[in-house]
Amino acid sequence: MPLQSMTGFARREGTSGRYRWAWELRSVNGKGLDLRLRLPAGTEHLETELRKLAAESFSRGNMQVNLTVSTSEAGVETIVNQAALAAVLSLREQLRDVIDPAPLRLDTLLSIRGIVDFREPEEQEGERAARDADLLSGLRLALADMASMRETEGVALRQVLLDQIDKIEALTGAIEADPSRSVAVITARLASQVALVMDGGSTVDQDRLYGEVALLAAKADIREEIDRLRTHVVAARDLLHKGGPVGRKLDFLSQEFNRESNTICSKSNAASVTAAGIELKVVIDQFREQVQNLE
Repeated sequence: MPLQSMTGFARREGTSGRYRWAWELRSVNGKGLDLRLRLPAGTEHLETELRKLAAESFSRGNMQVNLTVSTSEAGVETIVNQAALAAVLSLREQLRDVIDPAPLRLDTLLSIRGIVDFREPEEQEGERAARDADLLSGLRLALADMASMRETEGVALRQVLLDQIDKIEALTGAIEADPSRSVAVITARLASQVALVMDGGSTVDQDRLYGEVALLAAKADIREEIDRLRTHVVAARDLLHKGGPVGRKLDFLSQEFNRESNTICSKSNAASVTAAGIELKVVIDQFREQVQNLE
């Protein structure tokens, strides 16, 4: 299953009998699948099916779903109030000797309130069922368009993340290979520090001093952090190649990346390792930023 970005847009429109409809979908980042619906009166009963269809296609994203439905003017019918019309005609007959005997004009009748009413014809059950079927069919197409757009962005995002993982791996390798971590350099540095203490006339027990130095050296070792970084790199690559809704897992890994880089910087006693660790943190922050866009 391909990766999906959580950013997308889709619009589908069509007709169903005397109705014209349009679906418009917008999606941005979100912790879960949050649907915000705007459905016109008379279509609220579609909400349950709408949410079901959206959940089948997406697992995360703040999504706005707007539906507009209008009817054609040809669908408007006229209703003549026969009783009111008869009353008007009867009154005209009664007043024929005092009013203009010319035939009543249509515009005159239309100006008399209650004679003629214009309204949409009552919706029949079959017509409503056909409209709902067309609306849901259009929604499926809009959701498919949205998924296609999110997948296209996911492909591009996948490459960006893979490039950043390559940088994390390269910086991890640079830290691991830094000369300051070689046994000879570490031994020389510790020996120099011990010599300074002993030359100062300190009465500290030499065996205890060397024991403390060894303990400090063990605490400063970053072998475990390097190994964990390499493990996280492998796991992140596997998730990106696997695809699907892996955003949450990659976000967790980005936190683990950050934890190890922080530890490396705090343990570092060499400027070169500290500099590489800071650069590593920058790349990890960029990685985590991009991961926030993934489903």
